[in-house]
Amino acid sequence: MRITIFRKAHFNAAHRLHNPKWSEEKNNEVFGLCNNPYYHGHNYEIEVALTGEVDQETGFLINLDTLKTIIKEKIENKFDHKNLNEELEEFKKLIPSAENICYVIWSILRDNLDKKYDLQVKLWETPRNYVQYPAIS
Repeated sequence: MRITIFRKAHFNAAHRLHNPKWSEEKNNEVFGLCNNPYYHGHNYEIEVALTGEVDQETGFLINLDTLKTIIKEKIENKFDHKNLNEELEEFKKLIPSAENICYVIWSILRDNLDKKYDLQVKLWETPRNYVQYPAIS
């Protein structure tokens, strides 16, 4: 039987949307308040979805405690209460937009989960705005 399971988590982090190749005027025009040189923060929510075949011996797709631990150690501990631009190597040269953050989270999880699972990540930057990777086809 093929099934999808979900696990939610959250973290708080600050970031600045800024392209150093552009002028301040263009950055302000494109990113508005999100270009604040003193950064701004969000209470991010994530949803991790794994799809695959249920193990007939355990009845699990994956032990949810295992998934919880991976998310806690690899995502929450890494992102929570951080300035993404300054403290995470992934964003030294990558603008920490919701789209890029979601993809980075997906990449980290992909490297830490068995490839037998299809993986999808949703990231809410606000209660009304969220992104998803991979994209809906």
